[in-house]
Amino acid sequence: MFPSKKALVLLCLLPGLGATLQSRDVVLASTTSTRDTGLLDSLLPIFEARTGYRVKLIAVGTGQSLTMGRRGDADVVLVHAPEAERALVDSGYFVRRLLVMHNEFLIVGPAADPAGLRGMQDAAAALLRVAARRALFVSRGDNSGTEIRERMLWQKAGRAQPHSEPWYIEAGQGMGATLQMASEKRAYTLTDIGTYLAWKSRVELVPLVEGDPELYNVYHVLEPNPKNAPRINVAGGRAFADFMVDTATQRLIGDFGRTRFGRPLFVPDAGKVDRR
Repeated sequence: MFPSKKALVLLCLLPGLGATLQSRDVVLASTTSTRDTGLLDSLLPIFEARTGYRVKLIAVGTGQSLTMGRRGDADVVLVHAPEAERALVDSGYFVRRLLVMHNEFLIVGPAADPAGLRGMQDAAAALLRVAARRALFVSRGDNSGTEIRERMLWQKAGRAQPHSEPWYIEAGQGMGATLQMASEKRAYTLTDIGTYLAWKSRVELVPLVEGDPELYNVYHVLEPNPKNAPRINVAGGRAFADFMVDTATQRLIGDFGRTRFGRPLFVPDAGKVDRR
């Protein structure tokens, strides 16, 4: 027996249930690198056509994306800060965390390289050299996955993040804008290689430090726990997570950027052993 119209209205008024029954919108919180590289511009129309969902993308730092998921302000998150992610999963704020892809971080800077970083493979030692020579450095300064990795490198180097130093500039912006600022100021910065390649023609920055295992940059998709976030679109969030690890999507990720840059911007990882 079908419920009456009045019963349906009452059901939709229950916390969280109305969104589950009615919404075809999926709020995705993700790091700016997935937007600035153009990856999500490529993938989201395919997901929407395949599933009928409409994605509202909110591209912010990883820290803010995780906070949105934790609060129930996002239905699914795609981020790259594995230590922070695991802590929230262990605390019960997310119910599923799936390995999606990786690339790497690198330190870029002006071709003149005033701090003499070129060829170094120890990223923490490179930051110490920047500090010793008081060369300009632009940090994301936004609690993004990139800034979280930068903080870890300062810690590995045995010193605190130099917030108060005049040579240390906190952009408080996404990766693309941070690259642009570093270029304008002839400064160094830490960036993911995907965003750097996407912005390479618009900035005067060259790769200087790469290849350190500490620069491994891995992305996971996480689904918020509906017990903590009753407003979320659980089905929509899960559909997007499943889409990101689907074999066909993984092939698209592995090919993305190959034609334009001569190499893919991300390495697909679904089904592999998770290193982080």
